[in-house]
Amino acid sequence: MVRLIHTLADHGDDVSCCAFSAALLATCSLDKTIRLYSLSDFAELPYSPLKFHTYAVHCCCFSPSGHVLASCSTDGTTVLWSSHNGHTLTVLEQPGGSPVRVCCFSPDSAYLASGAADGSVALWNAQTYKLYRCGSVKDSSLVACAFSPDGGLFVTGSSGGDLTVWDDRMRCLHSEKAHDLGITCCSFSSQPLSGGEGLQSYQLASCGQDCEIKLWAVTITRVLGFELKYKSTLSGHCAPVLACAFSHDGKMLASGSVDKSVIIHGIGPQSVLHTLTQHTRYVTTCAFAPNTLLLATGSMDKTVNIWQFDLETPSQGSMNDPLKHFTEEWSEEDVSVWLRAQGLEDLVGIFRANNIDGKELLHLTKESLAGDLKIESLGLRSKVLRSIEELRAKMDSLSSGIPDEFICPITRELMKDPIIASG
Repeated sequence: MVRLIHTLADHGDDVSCCAFSAALLATCSLDKTIRLYSLSDFAELPYSPLKFHTYAVHCCCFSPSGHVLASCSTDGTTVLWSSHNGHTLTVLEQPGGSPVRVCCFSPDSAYLASGAADGSVALWNAQTYKLYRCGSVKDSSLVACAFSPDGGLFVTGSSGGDLTVWDDRMRCLHSEKAHDLGITCCSFSSQPLSGGEGLQSYQLASCGQDCEIKLWAVTITRVLGFELKYKSTLSGHCAPVLACAFSHDGKMLASGSVDKSVIIHGIGPQSVLHTLTQHTRYVTTCAFAPNTLLLATGSMDKTVNIWQFDLETPSQGSMNDPLKHFTEEWSEEDVSVWLRAQGLEDLVGIFRANNIDGKELLHLTKESLAGDLKIESLGLRSKVLRSIEELRAKMDSLSSGIPDEFICPITRELMKDPIIASG
């Protein structure tokens, strides 16, 4: 089962992309801005929106660590931002100055790839912010890019319909016509395919203007080198497919289309699990959260919908409560991001010094805040406890399946006969 749990409607123009880190959701738009939200309550962060680009923002993505956010724009730049405070880290100007359509980080955060309308693809050193290598495809715009899970290669997709595979030294390994009318998106599953000894094989999805989603096996062998092999086509959409993304466990693939729908496909065996039709215009982007089953979908209707998947099998244990699961999985850095989002920046150093991660956060009490963490201010202690209680309440609401607006904000019980007081 999948259900809509929140809708964001802050952008003033088409939503072009959305991306998750462990603690945040980023969205970008043709309105030239990038917005950041906390996953604990979907509240916009104090330093959002991020503003620098002078034209439409086409893509945004987090580094695997979540510390850095990248965005790219028609203005010919890719900007790196600190996800902790929204400060600009650097501005990367695409060689030739062409509009940048797509960007993505390598799995080890060492490199950032950016693809542009003139067919150029730049590989940047994400630590020094220097251009490492540059390549290009002929007679097409680059509109899609994805690194393999091991970081050994990356794939680009073009408006001409070609999938091109590059190694980490920007050597073109293979190019193949994949979609007759142009590619719109491509995505690797993080889960490897089963293979023999000496084989590295990964599943790649691509989608395009031909209304199709294709699955490919990308294999690297010691003897034969590289192989890209078509496996199957997923059906369901009746118009061009603009976005596709694998879930973190590789068991599902989400796709968004000009037909205004989002389809959730099961992978192995292949089937249509859900069709979501809440958006009122083209669905331009979709993204799964890491380590939990949350999905974000963005549209030309200027909204981003957040969806939660309920796992019905009892053997899944704590995964029946996705929000609780990912909160307990927060790293110390994720807790620091959450503190900043709550306006508690002054406590970041104390929490880091005491190694407070997500699990420890949920078990903090007034006694531990005063005695163990030595937080002397009663006001700060009270604010921390209130924020933790709000987080727990959100978790309880999501796990119960009852929308939060039906829950009493004071007792957290289901309201049976609510009344509205006149203002």
